[in-house]
Amino acid sequence: MSHSTSPTSNIKFVITSSSIGTLIEWYDFYIFGMLASIISKQFFPEDSGTAALLSTLAIFAAGFIVRPFGALVFGRLGDLVGRKYTFLLTLVLMGGSTFCIGLVPSYSSIGWAAPILVLLLRLIQGLALGGEYGGAATYIAEHSPANQRGFFTSFIQTTATIGLFIALGVILLVRNWQGIDAFNAPWGGWRYPFWVSLLLVIVSVFIRLKMHESPMFSKAKATGNVSKNPLKESFNNKANFKMVLLALFGAVMGQGVIWYTGQFYAQSFLENVVKLNFDQSRTIMLWAIFWATPFFIFFGWLSDKIGRKWIMLGGMLLGIICYIPIFKTFVEDTNIKQWEKADHIQLSKKVEGKKYKNDSLIITTSQFQTAEHHSYFVTTTDTLIHQSTPMATFIKADTNPTYLKTINHETYIKFIVLIFVMILFVTMAYGPIAAFLVELFPTKIRYTSMSLPYHIGNGVFGGLVPFLSTLIVEYSKTDELPNGNPIAGLYYPIIVASICFVIGAIYLPSNKKNESID
Repeated sequence: MSHSTSPTSNIKFVITSSSIGTLIEWYDFYIFGMLASIISKQFFPEDSGTAALLSTLAIFAAGFIVRPFGALVFGRLGDLVGRKYTFLLTLVLMGGSTFCIGLVPSYSSIGWAAPILVLLLRLIQGLALGGEYGGAATYIAEHSPANQRGFFTSFIQTTATIGLFIALGVILLVRNWQGIDAFNAPWGGWRYPFWVSLLLVIVSVFIRLKMHESPMFSKAKATGNVSKNPLKESFNNKANFKMVLLALFGAVMGQGVIWYTGQFYAQSFLENVVKLNFDQSRTIMLWAIFWATPFFIFFGWLSDKIGRKWIMLGGMLLGIICYIPIFKTFVEDTNIKQWEKADHIQLSKKVEGKKYKNDSLIITTSQFQTAEHHSYFVTTTDTLIHQSTPMATFIKADTNPTYLKTINHETYIKFIVLIFVMILFVTMAYGPIAAFLVELFPTKIRYTSMSLPYHIGNGVFGGLVPFLSTLIVEYSKTDELPNGNPIAGLYYPIIVASICFVIGAIYLPSNKKNESID
């Protein structure tokens, strides 16, 4: 059943109002992960080490795991009462819980109540996001002409990455403004990005209150063609349930792990495995995201011309093939034992217990290689150690220190390009998928039917990538490999994407025709 196309000015407002709210929800959702290393120290015992980081990543993952439940709750609500008011509610819930995370006292103040409160708020975030995306994507698609559905819905696809970009940018701005010590303090600047969310949500709610209901849903409601039980019709209907499963295992599952590997695990890998310093690990992501984001729209537009299936599957296949070589490059190019020139590296070391006047030092490759078997040396000053510096000026530090690396300009640019390439795979897999999912299901159960596979694929399979990959690396540690196999964490997303690629290649419809949706 065809429908009339909205005027250009109206579709611009539809896209803008829907995208701004969704972008803010993604911002809210991702600042937690971007600050995982700091949050782990604030909400868990100081001596927890890796266990605290894993626990924080587990709380982060919990927000993803409950997203399918949010999809069921709010998807049903959206199919019963409408798209507009449902994702207005999800926006308020997301913004409120994000703001409250910034108010939770640290572990040193209230003990284990701190991580428990954060977990509860994180679960509310996940439920809210579970209802947001499906409503926004459906709302835009139901305003779009058939031959431009991929192009128009691709704007909503940019919001997750732009939300991540803004989260990174806000964190860096506050950190550089306050300084490292003030930023990392229990009530320091790391809380500010959470508080900023309240202002963003107020603006977005004001905009969304001006929105009108989707014309397709309004027509369905006027003619009495609204589902009385969206959950039952979505999942008890054999043909529709088959499409739900196909969407999950043939498209969204693989897209989810590609997204979170290329953007989220990549940043975690640079910080926690490669040990790049805070600013470099995040500005690398910022530049790569900046240059890659327009390709969401490009591949959404292209999917209107040549079909959606093979663009999405192509992004998955490229990730499967390229992840190991790319991540090996990160490891090899930051392995100081393989560098020959002293100016290839700078290492900053946090000195435990404030033992020295300054808390960082710069050390060259040659001196680092002089210290064997995990015996590291530092000076009592914060100056560059030249190769001519006599060893008598060194004093022995702890035998297992934590170093943060600063790579040179050439390597920095190289890493930006590699992250850009991985995000390009994300744009291929993710750009057309909103239009693809919308076209699988009828109007009266569309919100529910598309939301569930999307949030299982992204929230469970994709959202677990940082936690499971970090855990796999941790379990790969042996006496021979005390730091583990840094590449082992990639096995999970590669296996999931490979299974999805095979299922999708065989069973997914091609979507080469720009058919009207009803």
